[in-house]
Amino acid sequence: MNKIIKVVSSLLPFGPMDAIGVGVIDFENKSYEAFEANYFETEVKLKTEPTLYFDLASLTKPLTNSLAYFLRPDAFDPNLLLCLNHRAGLPSWGILPRQGWQEQILSYPVKESETLYSDFSALRVTLELAKKGIDQKKICQDVWDKETLYWTDLPPWYPTLQFGFKRGFPNFGEVHDPNAWTIKKFCSHAGLFSTADGLCRTLLNYQAKTDFISQVKSEMVKSHNRFVYGWDRVINPQETLAGLGCGPHTFGHLGFTGTSIWIDPDQMKGHIILSNSTKFHWFDKDNLNHIRRAVGELVWSGSY
Repeated sequence: MNKIIKVVSSLLPFGPMDAIGVGVIDFENKSYEAFEANYFETEVKLKTEPTLYFDLASLTKPLTNSLAYFLRPDAFDPNLLLCLNHRAGLPSWGILPRQGWQEQILSYPVKESETLYSDFSALRVTLELAKKGIDQKKICQDVWDKETLYWTDLPPWYPTLQFGFKRGFPNFGEVHDPNAWTIKKFCSHAGLFSTADGLCRTLLNYQAKTDFISQVKSEMVKSHNRFVYGWDRVINPQETLAGLGCGPHTFGHLGFTGTSIWIDPDQMKGHIILSNSTKFHWFDKDNLNHIRRAVGELVWSGSY
């Protein structure tokens, strides 16, 4: 990991995040390496035993909805698969009320459409599973590592980072996403937190229990749709944030707070990046994206 550590240490001071966690996963050998870096005042501090909990943002989707599919594929009828793959025609986003949000999400008709990445489609999956008697959080918790938690379950002593602002004050210890924060109950579009170690172990557990990597790859070969069982595929290998050198079947997901997962099923390797790039704002991710691409290129080349 020396080359990755060098890249992160050199670029982290340029922000917008002041903390980052990185993990490289070898699914073939069921192993991983991870570290975290924190830029404090004028120094980058490294830890090879990560302890910081990051807001995973939309990485929550593949760790809840996609995971639920691989655990209970029998529960996913064609309409629910459309929701899982963001092709159900639901609105992409909107501010939801605390009371009545379920009724609003269920009121939208499901109709096959072009891909429209949608938090509302993600929430629809949870609600439809509940109607079938499936407690999505409970079945997913059997796969999540102990350091991967929904934000309302975080212990009060956990190491915190700033993720934006809530009501004009720096946000420590609460989810960044406004709808997850308003709902304050388990939902599948955002809300998971994890350490870098915890996320790596969660993905290893995910693979061990479901063999999702081969299933996603197999479906990608047959389908040209962007999302495959809720995972996002690489569209342009030359521009992708997964990094140059990824294979043609590489898939993953991004999160609004500056998080990412990428997995190359041909190499059976993956990498994760966690950050708090929304510490002060959301719109400047150029430096973060430079880190994402640089880390990916090192991982896929095997020279990290």
